[in-house]
Amino acid sequence: MELQNPFTAHPATVSETYTEHLRFASATGLWMILGGLACILHGLFPFTCTTVGSRMIRRLYDRLSTGQRTPVMERVRANAPVAERA
Repeated sequence: MELQNPFTAHPATVSETYTEHLRFASATGLWMILGGLACILHGLFPFTCTTVGSRMIRRLYDRLSTGQRTPVMERVRANAPVAERA
């Protein structure tokens, strides 16, 4: 039984390197935090950030499903190994 590196095992399942996965996940998490803060601000002051929450949800959905990860997901669908990237 071969042990896998826990830092690269999951990123490899989405055909990313550790660094690519770190950048994508960190940026996505930052947008989630900012959207959450805007929603809290809107809850306290209903006249502020009236569309930020819904816009952020759409942006995150696009980012995770069809947006900036599309080239990565195309490689996954084609079963192209990480090492074969241009």
